[in-house]
Amino acid sequence: MQFGFTEEDERFRAEARAWLGAHADHTREDRRAWERALGGAGWIGLGWPESGYGNRTATLTQQVVWAEEYARSAAPPRCGHIGENLLAPTLLAHGTAAQKSRFLPPIATGEELWCQGYSEPDAGSDLAGVRTTAVRDPDGTHYRVTGQKIWTSLAHEADWCFVLARTDTGARRHHGLSFLLVPMDQPGRIEVRPIRQMTGTSDFNEVFFDGARARVEHVVGGEGAGWRVAMSLLGFERGVSTLAMQIGFAQELGKVVRTALDTGAADDPVLRDLLVRQWAELRTMRWNALRTLGGTGRTRRTGEAGAAGEAGAPSVAKLLWAGWHQRLGELAMRVRGAAASAGPADWSPAAPYELDELQHLFLFTRAETVYGGSDQIQRTIVAERVLGLPREPKG
Repeated sequence: MQFGFTEEDERFRAEARAWLGAHADHTREDRRAWERALGGAGWIGLGWPESGYGNRTATLTQQVVWAEEYARSAAPPRCGHIGENLLAPTLLAHGTAAQKSRFLPPIATGEELWCQGYSEPDAGSDLAGVRTTAVRDPDGTHYRVTGQKIWTSLAHEADWCFVLARTDTGARRHHGLSFLLVPMDQPGRIEVRPIRQMTGTSDFNEVFFDGARARVEHVVGGEGAGWRVAMSLLGFERGVSTLAMQIGFAQELGKVVRTALDTGAADDPVLRDLLVRQWAELRTMRWNALRTLGGTGRTRRTGEAGAAGEAGAPSVAKLLWAGWHQRLGELAMRVRGAAASAGPADWSPAAPYELDELQHLFLFTRAETVYGGSDQIQRTIVAERVLGLPREPKG
């Protein structure tokens, strides 16, 4: 299918660009206020297949337009995207009417923030190896959740966490798992510990559950259906956002090119070839993303993901952009030369660890071939589910 923008899409673009231009700088220091501003203007939930939760819906091409304009506007980073882009379509696909009515409106208005409780220290990328348990109280109204999650983005800001836990402690692997919605405000039962990274920031967290309570009616898809719900959610994890990410990548590549010109590194034929290769690969990724989205239909919403689209396309996209971005970080250091080893400011007790923008790019991208499903996991998915190769032996 041909993927292009109509006159209606361009009018939508003009509206989005005007709103972002008027509002993007006003709440940069308060990310919750920014989510409420987005929600109040109806910009949250554009990709949901249903309206009526305080959101408006948009066609696939309009979702792409919004994502592109958001990236170009240099608006504040989102802290509500996990609820909007992961939990909401999962609830729309598997949730009860009561669950949708309770949880979708505060996501659409930016009032409640979510985090994702999947990864565990001893399981790595093996999602079926979770050890967190959820046991029903004797009165049958709640579960008691006990265990540890790790690499949990935004847990320190989140109001709720969707947790994959084992409700049948006698079951193994992907059997006996449930998908629970757990409130984070439970002092003494939930502890969040930020993880300090090489960049000096703490974007991820450890989360410890010690008998945390989750209501029985807040199990999505029913008890024991956690694996099916969890796999469905992963199908929503990559899509329109890939194109927005590439807008940011293009801006970063432009900075690296300008640095190469300033330092004279662009005169080196090897580095010049690498810069051109990065540009060409980025263009290829864009056209591949457009081709993949175009094949799903022009009016498809994100809530209809899952089985839609090409098998393995999300894994291929992750492999492409993670490796590309990591190589860009390495190239950013090469064009800087020896200056790349020095920080932007002299050391002081008040600021002992400072990075400039390109140094931060280099260090953070080291994680991108690991988080969100490591390269090894993505290749296994493509091998087994697309190419039909024999499954890896277990044990």
